Amino acid sequence: MSTAAPQTTQDGLLARVALRFTAFTERWLPDAFGFVLVGTFVIFALGLATGVPLLGAPADVKATTGFGLVNAWGKGFWSLIEFTMQMAMIIIGGYAVAVSAPVARLITWLARLPKTPRGAITFVAAMAMVTAYLNWAFSLVFTAILAKEIARLVRGVDYRALGAMAFLGLGTVWAQGLSGSAALQVTSETSSPKAVQDVIAAGRGSGTIPLTETIFLWQGMLATLIIFVIAVVTAWFLAPSGDRAKTAEDMGITLKPIAREKSDLSEVAAASGGKRRPGDWLEHSPLFSILIFLLGAWYLVTYFAAAKGNPLNALNLNTVNLILILLAAILHWRPVRLIAAVREGTPAASGVLLQFPFYGGIFGMIAFTGLTKTIAGWMVNASNQFLFPAFVAVYSCVLGIFVPSGGSKWVIEAPYVLDAANQLQVNQGWMVVVYDLSEASANLLQPFWMLPTLAILGLKAKDIMGFTFAMFLACFPATVVVVTLLAQTLPFP
Repeated sequence: MSTAAPQTTQDGLLARVALRFTAFTERWLPDAFGFVLVGTFVIFALGLATGVPLLGAPADVKATTGFGLVNAWGKGFWSLIEFTMQMAMIIIGGYAVAVSAPVARLITWLARLPKTPRGAITFVAAMAMVTAYLNWAFSLVFTAILAKEIARLVRGVDYRALGAMAFLGLGTVWAQGLSGSAALQVTSETSSPKAVQDVIAAGRGSGTIPLTETIFLWQGMLATLIIFVIAVVTAWFLAPSGDRAKTAEDMGITLKPIAREKSDLSEVAAASGGKRRPGDWLEHSPLFSILIFLLGAWYLVTYFAAAKGNPLNALNLNTVNLILILLAAILHWRPVRLIAAVREGTPAASGVLLQFPFYGGIFGMIAFTGLTKTIAGWMVNASNQFLFPAFVAVYSCVLGIFVPSGGSKWVIEAPYVLDAANQLQVNQGWMVVVYDLSEASANLLQPFWMLPTLAILGLKAKDIMGFTFAMFLACFPATVVVVTLLAQTLPFP
């Protein structure tokens, strides 16, 4: 067991800042559900302070404004029900893919690539961001298992730093990737509330924004690449070395090899011992997993082929979820294994299922009462066309600490952020990119989305938040500068 060597003054200062920050969050910040409860009455009080009536509803049943606070809360409470289901399925589908046997074999191979502690920590950081770009829920599970296997194989690697870097994708590039909630939401009329569509239409004539004008803008991809490079370099310099490293063994954590796929012998024995019902046979046969995969793949090929313009614009939350389910079905091979993986991953979606309706209530009080115009007016007065992206980046990051959900928080922010963007003539698609990169940074400062990673690694938030806080200090200022400068290259709308 290693002993800690004396640290330099710089290391000591960084450690003290990180520990004090962690101590503050553990002592004062409530659970994520507590934030949404407090946020509900903060917006309620803001509405009253700005003259919004307590009760009232317009005569037109199709109206999206003119409601009193109570009526608006009730109208908005279930307005995100489809989006809630979509986000829950992303978590469950991503988890099911990550725990399949073929992915476990891939992790075993990848874990043998890094040879040094510093290289291992940097490698995990890069893998976390690459996988989060593909799917954030998959990344949380996949990279945590990868970090655990690397910690078993690479001697002297700091287990806390590995844990922090395993989470890094959620704190940097995930929202600019293929499962980014805000970008996928504004591409679809079914996922985006009508109040948000109305604001978008006011600036561009259409109530949706295609992916080619958000995450697939060359400016958006360049900004994402810059943050990726900065995070990888920072991970290299953050890695503790020598006696300063604290291994899993030092922390009393026992690491075991990744569990191999269970043998089919027990299933064969059970089958030979008696006659199975047809339903039992279906659950244990790969036949229908293959057929479902082929059916879904056939549909996706025709779906993307029929898309107008760039096929990438047809990508939305529904197609992402379908892809995840099809991958999980074929990777688990037998339906019984897929059922078990989904059952195991479902508890991770409980926070979404409980909290998103309350976020919908907050959205209702902002969008259906006229508060949208009021807050947008404040933003316009406090900023200008050049500084607006930086202003929104800082605001979105701060709000993200208290509302740890990129998708539901976007619904809350979108009406007044996009309204202000229209007034200042700032590109709407770029504001989605600004939101994506800055909102993700907030995840480095609060532990809500760290929970799946921490559970797999056997760590606590206080063990890794010193490293994530240091990563925030490197990445967020760069984000603010990048989104401000690149905004000048885009036209309105």
